[in-house]
Amino acid sequence: MTTTTVEPSAPVGENGPTPVPRKVRRRGENSLAGNLASHGILIAGSVIALFPVAWLVFLSLGPDKDDYLHPAGIWHKMSFSNYSFVLQHTNFFEWLKSSLIVSLGTTVIGVFVAATTGYAVSRMRFPGYRKFMWILLVTQMFPVSVLMVPMYQIMADLQLIDSYLGLILVYCTTAVPYCAWLLKGYFDTIPFEIDEAGRVDGLSPFGTFARLILPLAKPGLAVAAFYSFITAFGEVAFATTFMLDDQKYTLAVGLQSFVSEHDAQRNLMAATAVLIAIPVSAFFYLVQKNLVTGLTAGGTKG
Repeated sequence: MTTTTVEPSAPVGENGPTPVPRKVRRRGENSLAGNLASHGILIAGSVIALFPVAWLVFLSLGPDKDDYLHPAGIWHKMSFSNYSFVLQHTNFFEWLKSSLIVSLGTTVIGVFVAATTGYAVSRMRFPGYRKFMWILLVTQMFPVSVLMVPMYQIMADLQLIDSYLGLILVYCTTAVPYCAWLLKGYFDTIPFEIDEAGRVDGLSPFGTFARLILPLAKPGLAVAAFYSFITAFGEVAFATTFMLDDQKYTLAVGLQSFVSEHDAQRNLMAATAVLIAIPVSAFFYLVQKNLVTGLTAGGTKG
């Protein structure tokens, strides 16, 4: 006896075979063409963003100052001579020390002042608290050239010209208003019940702020710290005006020493620019986990 297996066929209705239903695309699921288009756009954007950095690194490997005019010739004579010259025959490490002192000082003082200001406006209702935040915002409207002369006069009266503290205070005038607005928006997202719980436990307002609120505001603090650090690390105009001793130049100002009236040593400038980017990249790596979260949460309320 033999047995045969009959494959199931499509159901037959009164008007013929019933058509097989098409596959329904789930919500959020992209088609193949959509995936290819999105990946193509992302790749193109990445190339556009990374090309200037890669080109700068490539030019820094050319040993001659005119290699940027003939970049194809760099492939045959790449070397790290520019980096060795910058590290051994310039005040690079003095510039780096000055930049770190000023940048970290601006970060610590600026974030502390901005955090206390943002928390006070977010939680306390004192007369004129709304106008106070708008006044902070108005200070960002004035260009550097307008602020330079009055700031120089104030720093001269305080005998803070050519000092790290003076330059840190100048940078804080730029960093604090923006960071205060940012952190005020982030503190608004933290439930007010946490403050009440701290008071029930016997904490003072500053104790509640330091022990309960600040740990919850780490993403916002990371964004404020990154902005303050970048503002102080890459600024040139104020550093050139307020720092007179070449031993106290920051890296951004020291980079100008390779540019003279008749000669621009672009190979050394490229190598120094790459070295300058290393501390910033390291700082970004430390705060990257909280950076996106802080930017998103800080912008939900104002």
